[in-house]
Amino acid sequence: MQRWTPFNIVSVVLGFAFLYIPILLLVIFSFNESKLVTVWAGFSTKWYVSLLSNKSVLDAAWVTIRIGLVSATIATVLGTMAALTLVRYRRFNGRMLFSGMAYAPLVMPEVITGLSLLLLFVAMGMDRGFWTVLIAHITFTMCFVAVVVQSRLLTFDESVEEAAMDLGASPVTTFFHVTLPIIMPAVFSGWVLAFTLSLDDLVTSAFTTGPGTTTLPMKIYSQVKLGVTPEINAVSTIMIAIVTVGVVIASIITKRQELQRQRDERMAMAQP
Repeated sequence: MQRWTPFNIVSVVLGFAFLYIPILLLVIFSFNESKLVTVWAGFSTKWYVSLLSNKSVLDAAWVTIRIGLVSATIATVLGTMAALTLVRYRRFNGRMLFSGMAYAPLVMPEVITGLSLLLLFVAMGMDRGFWTVLIAHITFTMCFVAVVVQSRLLTFDESVEEAAMDLGASPVTTFFHVTLPIIMPAVFSGWVLAFTLSLDDLVTSAFTTGPGTTTLPMKIYSQVKLGVTPEINAVSTIMIAIVTVGVVIASIITKRQELQRQRDERMAMAQP
């Protein structure tokens, strides 16, 4: 077993400090009594209370949540279908093209993705707004779901499906009663990842949004250009809390389902 060296310890500490100290300071100063974000004047929750009366921020938050939930759900369905196609059908005409198109948004700069979608919507004559932002979020989050689900399908024991179909189950029934429950932890993890990416997207939304459809990251960015306020820190803290809770819940559910699957496999092997 490799032992930790002082160099490794210092590197890890500095790395985590660089990543998380700014976030910790943001959370701390969101409870600041003063309007000055760099001067601590005492503990207060008034900036969180003031958010309840800030209609523009609440409207932007509602738009962001709606887009995140709908886009994550549709992206999960499409990403799962793409992963199944790439894993189960290894040879078909156009597989390389399909794979490249499915994973292109994963490596494409957000500026290029946003600009290309903007040109597409303009060419189609679509008015930019809620639906264009929704389509854009589905486009760039679907590939992340496909990667997560595909990694699970690569280690999937297909003999379980074959046994179900030998017993008379149709392919559709086999998928919904055998395959999907087994890969559900990966599907749920992909949904959480898609929702998180949609929640904090700024660049793509800025290219595809229109009047009356302002997401929360765009609202925060527009206010930050005028100066950072404790209210912005409060909004950011709430977003951090939502993402953190979502990741923790997803991790717990995934871990429990994996343990349950392992117990079921051990019980099946123990039966004569």
